Amino acid sequence: MPTDTDTVVCPGSYDPVTFGHIDIITRAARVFDNVIVAVVGQPVRKQKTLFSTEERCSFIEDEVEKLGNVQVKSFDNLVVDFARENSAKAILKGLRAISDFEYEFEMNQLNRKMAPDIESIYMMSAAEFSFLSSSGVKEMAMFGGDLTGLVPPKVAQRLEEAARR
Repeated sequence: MPTDTDTVVCPGSYDPVTFGHIDIITRAARVFDNVIVAVVGQPVRKQKTLFSTEERCSFIEDEVEKLGNVQVKSFDNLVVDFARENSAKAILKGLRAISDFEYEFEMNQLNRKMAPDIESIYMMSAAEFSFLSSSGVKEMAMFGGDLTGLVPPKVAQRLEEAARR
């Protein structure tokens, strides 16, 4: 059984999950004994999600089922409170570009103020995913773009269905 120092939370909206997200989660699973993918119910800084919380969790569960040390949970509170509730000592986020850094730097300072006992850790995106964002994928889907290699097949199918509505 992992101890509390072995648990990390990877929060996000995952609307939808991309192969960039899966890469960060997979790499985190190699570093930490226990990874909790925390899917926020309704993000504050983004518009209403395209997919329900349950569907977003299901997409991720399908992709991480082969990783024995990854759990997927939804949350609707402060990420530091969620981390405490799950005995995590760290929050891990992926960084793609300078714009990600600026936002995450601000969030780190706020989280540190509220919960100095929970560390923020950042993992750089793999080069092949450094351009990949959920919002970009959704836009591509709306205009009929090829999503191969960007999102899992089930996600691509659901995006195509949503685009036809």
